[in-house]
Amino acid sequence: MSLVKRVNELKDVFVGYRRQVHQNPELGFEEHQTTALVEKVLDELGIEHRKNGDKTGVIATLKGGLPGDKVIALRADMDALKLQEDTGLEFASKVPGISHACGHDMHTATLLGAATMLAEYKEHLKGTVKFFFQPAEEMINGAETMIENGAMENPAVDYALACHTWPDMPAGSIGIRKGAMMASADKITITVRGKAVHAAHPHRGIDPVVVGAYIITQLQTIVSRRVAPLDSAVVSIGRLAAGTTSNIIPDECVMEGTVRTLDPEVRKEVAEHIKNIAAHTALGMGATAEVEYEEGVPPTICDSYVVDVISEAAGELLGPDKVLEVPVPSMGGEDFSRYLEHAPGALFRIGTADDRPASRGALHNPKTVFSEDAIPAGIITFVGTVFKLTGSDMGKLG
Repeated sequence: MSLVKRVNELKDVFVGYRRQVHQNPELGFEEHQTTALVEKVLDELGIEHRKNGDKTGVIATLKGGLPGDKVIALRADMDALKLQEDTGLEFASKVPGISHACGHDMHTATLLGAATMLAEYKEHLKGTVKFFFQPAEEMINGAETMIENGAMENPAVDYALACHTWPDMPAGSIGIRKGAMMASADKITITVRGKAVHAAHPHRGIDPVVVGAYIITQLQTIVSRRVAPLDSAVVSIGRLAAGTTSNIIPDECVMEGTVRTLDPEVRKEVAEHIKNIAAHTALGMGATAEVEYEEGVPPTICDSYVVDVISEAAGELLGPDKVLEVPVPSMGGEDFSRYLEHAPGALFRIGTADDRPASRGALHNPKTVFSEDAIPAGIITFVGTVFKLTGSDMGKLG
């Protein structure tokens, strides 16, 4: 039986995994039930696996039945969001205030499906496949724990792959892009220190709130005047806190924000611009400004060769009309990029839109639903790409 027919034959099983995870969502590093489900399925498949150290998550390894030296890693994130679901689905979240509104339940089911099919086609597979069921992507540090616990070693990974649900694309399709697919995600904290004084006598103090306002305004010139027009960056301040009452100018003003870029060099330049603007603006107004720049995840840069292989595999198995070019990257962050610091690879999108308006909503939206027809497309793309990257015979997939 061909891979496509077999996946569709088992679709209800894979959908069942998804619904079980969807109904029982767990936050980052709390994915105990999800980890237990993954371990149970892997045991049934006879796939060797181990825990992610003392954290939630699973690292599994499947050796092909044919000689081969390539090692391919497939990753799925498992964590949910602090968000009350409002979809009305019969299998909606049973946990108040927590839901899978980013599709990580879909990712988990898709990777379990890929593991199932690769185990079935093991005798035709060259090389080795590793499966990373990762915790805490939403916390932007789950991938680090997997890497620290040896996920990318023993054996060393040659290529890494991941998928992500996407409501702007029709279910059954996949989206590919060479180069930047997702942005870096960094946090900034700017602390402005002035001199407290009664608000009726501002000339006797130094107002850190006014200084902070000037800094926020000046930060907007980074994107418009310091970043090249064909490059991209976002500098947004999302929180400003100062003072405790209306008639006292405070000593201190604290601002927090996010910085997003698609290019590592632009990322470095923007960080320097922020530090310079804050320091010099404050100095010119008699205050001081301290910038704490916390680097989060780097941009997700998709390797051209791997993207070509994904396109070829999906085109052959799903049909060329199901392989869509992603026109622009997302400025959202994704910690899959951590694996790409150790091996080339790519993240592809799986379309989740159908005829329901709610399936075309935004990610992280309590009303958004995901078409389960996306799961077979993701499984088939994973398996076909593994076969091509390892030099296995695609003809065996039917």
